[in-house]
Amino acid sequence: MVLDIFSILQKAAASHPNAIALVDGDRHFTYSQEFERTRALSGFLASRRIRPGDRVSILEDNSPAYFEAYFAAAGLGAILNPLNTRLAAREIAVIIEDAGSRWLIAGERFAELVSDVRSRSTPIEGVLYTGEQYEQVVGSCSETFEPSPVKADDVAQLYYTSGTTGRPKGVMLTHKNVCMHAQATIEELDLTGSDVWGHIAPMFHLADAWATFAVTRVGGCHVMVRRFDPEGVLRVLEKKRVTISNLIPTMLNLMTKHERVLSFDFSSLRVLLSGGASIAPEVVRSTMETFGCDYIQTYGMTETSPFLTLSILEEHLKRLPPDEQLLFKAKTGRPFKSVKLEVVDEQGTKVAPDGKQVGEIRVKGETVTPGYWNNPEETRAAFEDGWLRTGDLAVLDQEGYVNIVDRQKDMIVTGGENVYSTEVENVLYLHPAILEAAVFGVPDETWGEAVRAAVVLKPGQTATEEEIKGFCRENLAAYKAPKSVVFLKALPKTGSGKIYKKKLRETLGGSDPP
Repeated sequence: MVLDIFSILQKAAASHPNAIALVDGDRHFTYSQEFERTRALSGFLASRRIRPGDRVSILEDNSPAYFEAYFAAAGLGAILNPLNTRLAAREIAVIIEDAGSRWLIAGERFAELVSDVRSRSTPIEGVLYTGEQYEQVVGSCSETFEPSPVKADDVAQLYYTSGTTGRPKGVMLTHKNVCMHAQATIEELDLTGSDVWGHIAPMFHLADAWATFAVTRVGGCHVMVRRFDPEGVLRVLEKKRVTISNLIPTMLNLMTKHERVLSFDFSSLRVLLSGGASIAPEVVRSTMETFGCDYIQTYGMTETSPFLTLSILEEHLKRLPPDEQLLFKAKTGRPFKSVKLEVVDEQGTKVAPDGKQVGEIRVKGETVTPGYWNNPEETRAAFEDGWLRTGDLAVLDQEGYVNIVDRQKDMIVTGGENVYSTEVENVLYLHPAILEAAVFGVPDETWGEAVRAAVVLKPGQTATEEEIKGFCRENLAAYKAPKSVVFLKALPKTGSGKIYKKKLRETLGGSDPP
């Protein structure tokens, strides 16, 4: 079992030297070429006195540089810190200061942002911009570079996520975490050297980043999509003959509803995955019908490398009628191979597998983070008796499939009744005029909280607030239906493309409808 990240690329280059490793627009690189480019990048960083345990940050779109940085940092025994490209300079500076990053790899289009970051208090000693400067570096000879020896439990990557205090916290992932997850995904998804992975979700987010290691391990091909654009992605799927990718549900929704989607050839696709947020069964149905391939729902966390469940059907479930299979495919899924997962009530007792009793998901395993960077308080708060508490509320069915009903912080309590936002959103997505929807709670003098929906209509479609509320009342208990509906031109998104509910609550969460 390979338990250091650099060896994954090293072995792929030895086994598949002439196989196409990476496609970036019209540029193609073999595994042999990618290995040499990565060694050259490692050599450059070493010449800048980057040593084992040092941190290197990266602020870049999906690109060869991102792929190479993941392996180059690992080859040095350094820790790579991927940065969300949507963050403001102040936020990036806080992360770099906390991580103690000494060097930054950045895309040329972020030069102004980087200048703003460097005007603040950070330990950054130098910046390597992708483009001409970067190509000169990776094109140089690095015959003398030898990878640093690493231990399986050495930290390899540092991802920052929101903290309970409002200050970001750094999730540490070790070489063992990353390599064990890669092996498990190969087995779960039947990845082979024939697979062509579309890097469509951002590589700074683990919804996509995990494939950097799993697909390389089997000698598959990586296709870079620098930034998400629905029609552009549809074109890449067809032209580059992509076989598999993992997208955010909002991406899938926008792609399946694109006016030109049926004019493309998706015959190369064998499976599409989605993760990072819940997905409505109607979006699952339209995804499978539109793309003509299998679909797998995924669920995970940055803290778990990321997968915790997959909605892969067990053999006996494949004999069910299509509509019943769809219900399982849209669920959060059964536990991922590398983890032990439980759903427990407030007393820590396992919930009944009846699909009704709600509990919190907790997990343990070799792909679970050892904790948060320089933050023992957050680490202690996250773990209980060796289990990582996810904060996700779910039910468990008789087949052992988990279905998330909400985040603890997103659950709405109205008149003493619990309303799970995902249930209401699933109904909203059934409305023929709605393109996107998000549901959250707002203060209410009578009920404590009231259900509010923010929706985006499809181009050319119309609907009134009363029509949408009535539609929900026809399909839900009255207390679950939205008491108010806000129409927006677009829903706010996080850097990874997920709907940003915190922003909605901040801007639209008052007791009076805007």
